[in-house]
Amino acid sequence: MYKKLKNKTGHFLLYTLLLLSCFFVSTVAGAATKMPAFSLPSAVDGKIIDSNSFDGSVLLVTFFATWCSPCLQEIPALIELQNTFAEKGFSVIALSVDQGGSKSVSRLIDKTDINYPVLMADTKTPQDFGGVFGIPTSFLVNQNGNVIKSYPGYVSHHVLEKDIKSLLQ
Repeated sequence: MYKKLKNKTGHFLLYTLLLLSCFFVSTVAGAATKMPAFSLPSAVDGKIIDSNSFDGSVLLVTFFATWCSPCLQEIPALIELQNTFAEKGFSVIALSVDQGGSKSVSRLIDKTDINYPVLMADTKTPQDFGGVFGIPTSFLVNQNGNVIKSYPGYVSHHVLEKDIKSLLQ
């Protein structure tokens, strides 16, 4: 009985935290801070991708998981943003916090035709970004490598598009 109650309580708390994170639209980072450096494996082929390979680009770095419903809802908008702005020096970079390995992430990439880099985050990466307390959580990075906005929770395509356009002009 205690074990069942404990599991239900844990699931309820996790669900509540995720739900609360969805109510936030965006917050402005107090002062521009450098995006943390990372070298992480691609979910597709395991090739190590270094954050330096994106120098000079506007980035939307998003933390997600395959089991997160709001994360899955964002994917079509992220694909569209990648299609629209890639030639102008923009990229989405998705960082999976799935703990079961890259197999389920790779299946999601194939199933949804994700067209942007998807990397497997380690336990240090969310901490380096100032602590990621719910997913999805995204960070907008300017051409100078500074994080200028953070978005805890689901963010509409319109908001992301407007913010990205303002950096690419």
